[in-house]
Amino acid sequence: MDEVEWTPRHPKPENLRVGLISWAGSYLTYEPYKSTVTATAKGLGRRQTWEILVSNEHDTQAVVRLRSLQGLYLLCEADGSLCYGRPRASHHGCFLLRFHRNGKWTLQCIISGRYLESDGEDVFCHSRVLSAYHMWTPRPALHVHVILYSPFNQCFARADPTMCRVWVDAPVPCLEECGFLLHFQDGCYHLETSTHFFLSHVDRLVSQPSTQTAFHMQVRPGGLVAFSDGEGGILYAQGTSLLLGLGSNPHRGEEWFILQRCPTWVSLRSKSRKFLSIFYDVEVYAASEHLTPLSLFQFESDKESCTLQLRSTNGCYLAQRRHRIVMADGYPREPDTFFRMHWNCGRITLQSPNGRFLGIAPNSLLMANATTPGPNEEFGILLANRPFLVLRGRYGYVGTLSEHDLLQCNMDQPDCIHLLPCRQGIYHFQGWGLLVNHLLWHLPPVGKVRPQLLYRASGEQLAHGASTQWLLHAI
Repeated sequence: MDEVEWTPRHPKPENLRVGLISWAGSYLTYEPYKSTVTATAKGLGRRQTWEILVSNEHDTQAVVRLRSLQGLYLLCEADGSLCYGRPRASHHGCFLLRFHRNGKWTLQCIISGRYLESDGEDVFCHSRVLSAYHMWTPRPALHVHVILYSPFNQCFARADPTMCRVWVDAPVPCLEECGFLLHFQDGCYHLETSTHFFLSHVDRLVSQPSTQTAFHMQVRPGGLVAFSDGEGGILYAQGTSLLLGLGSNPHRGEEWFILQRCPTWVSLRSKSRKFLSIFYDVEVYAASEHLTPLSLFQFESDKESCTLQLRSTNGCYLAQRRHRIVMADGYPREPDTFFRMHWNCGRITLQSPNGRFLGIAPNSLLMANATTPGPNEEFGILLANRPFLVLRGRYGYVGTLSEHDLLQCNMDQPDCIHLLPCRQGIYHFQGWGLLVNHLLWHLPPVGKVRPQLLYRASGEQLAHGASTQWLLHAI
């Protein structure tokens, strides 16, 4: 089959979104009810998130507009004040964005030539002479669970906990080792692996974050990032083994990575407990007793239509073909690749575009035959590439405060929720970290989520009630 690209040619809207941090450590914020812009917020939320729309880009600069999640723009007026609305002319709201070597951005109004700056509270464009007050630190607004793709090497970064190294050698990001947590702290970033180790300046994984795991990050619109230690070293894949480490002499473009949200990969099991797997490049059978990369599918759901696409490791999507056979040879947005998903207590059924349900034929081939679903059309589903969840809602991440046992849904930094499988599709949620380590989260009658102590009985059995069990039906 032809080689398939695992990164989109055009960046997704979420890859264009950033928060902008002033010299005072506060975020550029739009005030929707006053149609004004300030810099007082201390965390990255919806009102601090801006989409960078690029109209012309070169190596060190670009002409951009800043658009909020409400669809309105950052506008500079003739008197240097800033407002929030819709452009009234072709260059109204256009800024010259310059990328500086220290990772900072400056934004210069195209019309007046004045720089965007803040006094710690208010935001304005008054001065044409560049100073430290005009510097803004971009922080990607992407979900913190990410993958790193190297366009230069055409591979993804992969942590190796056995050797305490990170390599840039994974052609498909289907393994949990390809996922990283991107922590932002004191203006720097820490890369945490799926096994909770941190990439350090000495090219090894270490158990605790420190100054030796802190990296400065250069950001370009569209999700391109580069990491450095602030002392001349820059992170890139080195040698024939593609070891990710600090160096000083990357080839042109070798240091850049595309930052993307970590995709969800799942495995599907039939009634006979055989994994759906790809055979002969494109045929799909429920015939494998063991989980292999050919048994993994990228789970791409559409919340609006309640449909999903399943992408195999060959880069193609499951699609209904002639004679109701399902093949792994579909392409993005092809109508025959969209299946309607129905949940049933941890198991799912998949309904093809012709209304029939996917099931397993006597020869183990996946087909869309049944008009009504039965046990043969039900599939067990398990997460394959994430032993934990990081939950983010409308107002922030889910996490806990040190002085409370209640879960907050507006945190700037998340808590990891480790998944303890209970039975097919049902998990316990276990906290991780110094404050919530070895805690189970349960739902009491009042509806507030509290940590519950984990009790280990003989044989390392979990003592639990029904309130600690969670059905994962929104991946």
